[in-house]
Amino acid sequence: MIELTEIIKNSFNLIFSLNLDLLEIILLSLKISFFSLLFSCMFGLPLGSFLAVSKFFGRGFLILFFNSMLGLPPVFVGLVLYIILSISGPLGSLELLYTPVAMIIAQFCLITPIIVSLTKQVIEQMTEEYDELLKSLRANTRERMMTILWDSRYSLLTCILAGLGRSLSEVGAIIIVGGNIAHATRVMTTSIALETSKGNLEIAVALGFILIFISIFINLLVSILTEFAKKASYD
Repeated sequence: MIELTEIIKNSFNLIFSLNLDLLEIILLSLKISFFSLLFSCMFGLPLGSFLAVSKFFGRGFLILFFNSMLGLPPVFVGLVLYIILSISGPLGSLELLYTPVAMIIAQFCLITPIIVSLTKQVIEQMTEEYDELLKSLRANTRERMMTILWDSRYSLLTCILAGLGRSLSEVGAIIIVGGNIAHATRVMTTSIALETSKGNLEIAVALGFILIFISIFINLLVSILTEFAKKASYD
């Protein structure tokens, strides 16, 4: 009990003393999560909206594909990317393996199905409400997408935050393609795994507390946005 108390005390000391190694790991984690989420949203929001409002050949296959990707093991994604990005792989000449770029690509592959699937679900619900109005206005597919996207903006923010939570908690894929290299590709989740195996529990617990705080903050933000969306709706 005394040892556990000491570990927690030392962990908080690391956090509040603004330990430089800890800050470096946190900032890299946030940077990688931000860019992977940004690219996922740029691709996933329009695609999810398009799948919701359009009917075309292959639509069912795309929906099935992205829904199936939700349950894809992260380590498998990391393995596939490792093969592609390794020296003997098709993209080996780019020398992206064991870099933050490779980690962003891995997280993009894992976050995008979440963004696409949740966006499609939100837009489909809005489409049912707006269908008769948009038909009466003779809106084309692009106009329907833009109108519904704008009026769904608060609900879509919850989809984006869900993607952010997924990216911050990822460890399997990024440890394979990133290599968990100190001062280069070491992020919070991979650092927790490494420091725990080394017995440096103070750093692992400190990073764990930071992840918990970020998770609570994200969920609080989702709750606030959901309530705001209800008040801002037309119902």
